[in-house]
Amino acid sequence: MPNETAAPTAAPPTLQVRRTIRAPRQRVFDAWTKAEELKEWHAPGPLTVTFAEIDLRPGGKYRIHMTAPDGTDHKVSGVYREIDPPKKLVYSWGWDGDHPVKDSTVTIELFERGDSTEVVLTHSGIAHDEERGKHTHGWTAIMDKLEAHFDGSAR
Repeated sequence: MPNETAAPTAAPPTLQVRRTIRAPRQRVFDAWTKAEELKEWHAPGPLTVTFAEIDLRPGGKYRIHMTAPDGTDHKVSGVYREIDPPKKLVYSWGWDGDHPVKDSTVTIELFERGDSTEVVLTHSGIAHDEERGKHTHGWTAIMDKLEAHFDGSAR
């Protein structure tokens, strides 16, 4: 009989969103790491960022509050694990309250593409397919806002 207790362990599920932003890499890195700038774009769809706090250092914490038009707050926080300006950010991602995504990891990689920057966002550790789908939708909408943030301002 085969050994049924030794099940293979699968790699944590990931999602990836890519976007090319018409701005220099350092400017895009700053948009991800400066609270006042992050507040202008880091919420999907009709949500707005009402609070952003960033302690940009390995082990430093961040906190972002997104508010829906109906007043519902969505709060996320985490810890910076890796900072390599202007190329890469790695941080934990967890929602406050009763939410299934508590301890996942976001990696932001920035690649120079001429006068633009390719942003590759990888979010790992979201085990539930439904939550991964919601986060893919959310990150895609956030990248739309990041792109709009730079339209006309970096030319």
